[in-house]
Amino acid sequence: MSDTKRPLSPHLQVYSWSLEMALSIFHRATGVALGGGALLITWWIIAIATGPDAYDQFRTVMSSITGKVFLFAFTFSLMLHMCNGIRHLFWDMGKGFDLGDSRRSSKMVLFFSVFLTALSWVIGYGMILEV
Repeated sequence: MSDTKRPLSPHLQVYSWSLEMALSIFHRATGVALGGGALLITWWIIAIATGPDAYDQFRTVMSSITGKVFLFAFTFSLMLHMCNGIRHLFWDMGKGFDLGDSRRSSKMVLFFSVFLTALSWVIGYGMILEV
């Protein structure tokens, strides 16, 4: 064994950052964010079941700037986690492991996450404005 004073296993700061690494970290972070979003959906269902006053309170909070930012972040987390999950399904089939394929699929995950988030907000606001 050599006498070098290197760590036995490399740490995160040893690696140069890549899109694939960032998406791996974001996939875990969006999973946690979706847990918080589940609490939001639970609050929404309880507010509907409780009555008009509770629902008005929920709607007031979610209509504020902070509420909209939270809803937008939740929507993006949902779309990113879903798109990255689809990518993982392809990996489970043994496809997309080449470096070029991995980079291409990373860019596709980001593109479709942004696109689907924007699309869902455009459709959602269109439905709200019709009412």
